[in-house]
Formats: sequence, C-alpha cells, structure tokens
Amino acid sequence: MSDYIIATSSTSDLTRTYLDEHGIPFISYTYTIGDKLYEDDCREETREAVYRGMRAGDMLKTSMINEYIYCDFFNSLLDKGKDVIFLDMSQKMSVSYEKALTGAEMARHDHPDRKLYIMDTLCISGGLGLLVENMVQRMESGMSYDEVIAWGEENKLKIAHRFTVDDLKYLKAGGRVSNASALVGSLLSVKPVLYVPDAGTLDVAKKIRGRKAALAEILRGIKDDLSEVDTAGLEMHILHADCRSDAEYVRDEVKKAFPDMGEISISGLGVVIGAHCGPGLLTVFYMCRERRP
Repeated sequence: MSDYIIATSSTSDLTRTYLDEHGIPFISYTYTIGDKLYEDDCREETREAVYRGMRAGDMLKTSMINEYIYCDFFNSLLDKGKDVIFLDMSQKMSVSYEKALTGAEMARHDHPDRKLYIMDTLCISGGLGLLVENMVQRMESGMSYDEVIAWGEENKLKIAHRFTVDDLKYLKAGGRVSNASALVGSLLSVKPVLYVPDAGTLDVAKKIRGRKAALAEILRGIKDDLSEVDTAGLEMHILHADCRSDAEYVRDEVKKAFPDMGEISISGLGVVIGAHCGPGLLTVFYMCRERRP
C-alpha cells in the first residue's frame, strides 16, 4: 500500500467506477439548474440526465471551489498521515488552481510534517483524467512520491486534447466567442475544432463547416499526432456529451488506422466542462510526442 495519496477534482472527468476502484479521492465542483444546487458526482447516469435536460432547454451555471473548501479537502487527506499529490485543471482555464494553492498553504500550516504538491497540470477534462490515470498506475506499481511527480511534470505536455462543439451558443454564453461570431457560426453551421496547447489554454485550431467535416479534422489531427508514435497498446479516451454515435465512429476510424492500438474507451463528458460547451461536444485524449494544432 502506498504511503501517499493522489487526489483530483471532478473535472478530471474520470468515471466514478474508476475513482472508486482505485480509491482516488476527488473534490466536487458544483452546478445549478434553475435554483437547485448539485454536486458533480462523476456518475455516468448523472451526465446522461444533465445532457438530456440541456437538449430540452436547461441552462447550467457552475461555481468555483473556494480556498476554504480546498483546505478542508486537503486536511481530510493529510489527516490520514500520508503525503498528497493533487491534480486539477490547468491554471489558465480556471481560478481554481490559485484557490487550491491558497487552500494548500492553509492545510500545510496544520500539517507541517506532511508534503502536499499542487501540480499545474496544463490539462483539462479527459486529458487531466489521463494524467491522473498514468500517475496512479505508477503509484500502484511502487514509484515513490517524488518519482511520480517527476514523471507527471515530464509527461503532462505529451497529452493531446482535441475537441469539437456542436452549438456555439454555449461558448457564447460563457464569453468564449462573441455574439456576432456565434450567430454567423450558427447560420453557416461552423463547428470549431479546438485543442489545448502547451500553455494549457483552449484554442481554436480550425473552423469547419459541418459536423462530419469537424470529425474528419479531429481524425486528421489524431493520425498526424500518432504517425511517428509506437501505437501498440496505446490507450485513448473519447468523451462525449450525448453524441455516442459520433464517439463510436471516431473510435472505429482510429482502430482502422491503428489496428494495434490498446483500449479506446468511450464515456460521458463531465458535467462542469459540458455546461460551458453544451451537448454534442466530442473530445479525444491520448499520449503523443508533443502537442500541436
């Protein structure tokens, strides 16, 4: 049994089954639908229900986690007498990273003999989840606290993130595109293809006309990323917001291109990320040599 703990947040978009099976503590972001507050519980049935509601007109609002909640979470872990590594979203994507740092400093004051490492992962959603999985695997295989941190820091920028959204209105509501851009994009059926560069931001790689063309562009990016990679046994995660058929199509096309690939899993996108991008978001995450559009 390890003498340290790897913990994460619900925005790693890992399944509740995985988190429970590996005993990975996670802190939950919250969201509201109407006037009712919910905790992000990472359950597939919750994700499915939320996206059905969004397609029916529900609008979600998400809330950041403050430093006092982080402090309580870290204290609950440090109280176990173990050191802690905590992984959350890229600091460029959320103020939560800064809140976590503040909460960690408060928790360290109460546990001066314990180590607590807050990693700026430069990842989001399933990319963060893939980083967590890889570090947990190494922890479970016997790597030390410092060795696992070093592996994470060395390899976090080798995790590719590729996205496409189906409706620009959610990005508009979150201030990520202008009203004019969203209107024109909707009229022209523009589907932006996005990626996460080394800086840990969410950037537009291309603006594509039509859903099929957007999926084809994601596949082109995957094939380009993996053209010089040994794909034997390589794992890939595909997350979707109520568009499983598209996820299965991408999975099948990747298998055709790289028949020696390892597991290509499909699961629901986490609620918090989905609230800002809407139903129809499709995302793909995998290890590669380097991030590029």
